[in-house]
This record gives sequence, C-alpha cells and structure tokens, in this order.
Amino acid sequence: MDHLERCAWFLRGTLVRAVVRRYLPWALVASMLGGSLLKELSPLPESYLSNKRNVLNVYFVKMAWAWTFCLLLPFIALTNYHLTGKAGLVLRRLSTLLVGTAIWYVCTALFSNIEHYTGSCYRSPALEGVRKECQSKQQCHREGGFWHGFDISGHSFLLTFCALMIVEEMSVLHEVKTDRSHCLHTAITTLVVALGFLTCIWVLMFLCTAVYFHDLSQKVFGTFFGLLSWYGTYGFWYLKSFSPGLPPQSSSLNLKQDSYKK
Repeated sequence: MDHLERCAWFLRGTLVRAVVRRYLPWALVASMLGGSLLKELSPLPESYLSNKRNVLNVYFVKMAWAWTFCLLLPFIALTNYHLTGKAGLVLRRLSTLLVGTAIWYVCTALFSNIEHYTGSCYRSPALEGVRKECQSKQQCHREGGFWHGFDISGHSFLLTFCALMIVEEMSVLHEVKTDRSHCLHTAITTLVVALGFLTCIWVLMFLCTAVYFHDLSQKVFGTFFGLLSWYGTYGFWYLKSFSPGLPPQSSSLNLKQDSYKK
C-alpha cells in the first residue's frame, strides 16, 4: 500500500498540475511533428514497439476508449460525489463519457469513410495494378488486394483525446481530501495510479505512432481532431451552463476560464 501511495503522490504532483494541462497539448503537437520529421529524414531501426502486434498496441491502444471510459467512470463518480454529495450533479458529470463516446464514434466513422472514398484496391503493396472490381476495403482484403486511401491516424486522434481528457478530469484531485483509513481513499488512490499509468501509455504510444507509422499529413489531421475534440468540450462547451460541466472546483470557475484564454 505504501508503494501505491507514493505512486499516487507522484502522479498528483505531475499530471494534476495546471501547467501540465496547459502545455500537454503543445507537447503532443511538437512530438508529433518532431517524430514525423525523424521518420522522414532518419528512420529509426525497427523495434518491438514498431511491430503493430506489440502488447501495448493490441491490448491497450486498440481498446483505448474502452480503457479510458472504464477507469474514468468510477473515478468521476467517486470524486465528484465526495466533493458535492449531489447524485444529480454526478450523473451530469458522467455524461462527459457519453459525449466522449459520441466523439469517438463519429470521428472513427468519418475517418473510415474518408479512407473509403479516397482509396483504391491494388494488386501489391507497391500500388501496382488497380483492381477496379473491388469497391471497398473489406472486399479488397478478401480478394487478397491492398487498399490505399487517405488514412487519417486514428491512433493520433484517440490517444490525444484520451490523454487530455484524463488530465482534465484528474484536476479534481486538488480538492479531494480523504481519510487514509477509509475505503474511499484506497479506491481513489488506486484509480489515480491506474489513470496515471494509462496516460503514460497513451503518450508513449502517441510518440511511437509519430515515429513509426502514417504519413505526416495523416498524423496532423488525426492530432488536430483530437485537439479539437478536447478543446471543443473542456475549453468551450463545458464552460457553458447547458453542458456536462467541468470537474468541480472550490475556486471560481473564472480561474479555469482564464487558463484557457492565456
């Protein structure tokens, strides 16, 4: 338990800080551009993380929204109820997860349609010989072909959005004070550590995507949609009264609004 407490203390002192929320978006953009430049000019040798079948990609990134949803659900419920004691407010705040699910669904469907309408089926990975009889990616793969279209990076989009959403929701920890002997303290501490490690995985795999996969333009669009989804919710809509709202803070909401205007 002491190790868990130390991990939670460290994460509270890093991810929960306002400066992290302010500069993490810029850090993601910079790492995406830097990693993409490195990929184009001086590609790194293949490694375990460059293999799409690595453990982190298969069991975490492929289910990134499910992991984020399942850990944020109890975290938001426990911390928000502990601070407010209002079930209605907690349900309102939990609706952020429904909004996030809608964003995930709409964006991934949009990316899939863009790849479909801009793509063609080829006989080889070298894009030789168009197979006009294959009108969809699924049909192309069934026939042993290779589909090539404008494939916006879903990883860049979702990992950006999930990491920023977790950091925003963890800002509530500034206000959470619990008795160490209480079971609520253990539950919140465990969730803090789990969310912290999950955020680290998302940032690491975002860097791997930048260095090993996709073209620059595909990653730029993916990251842009991730940033737009985050700012459109936490930086704009959630500041309005008719919204799920921001994580509860004892300080004035104006401080939160000011942090986005700087």
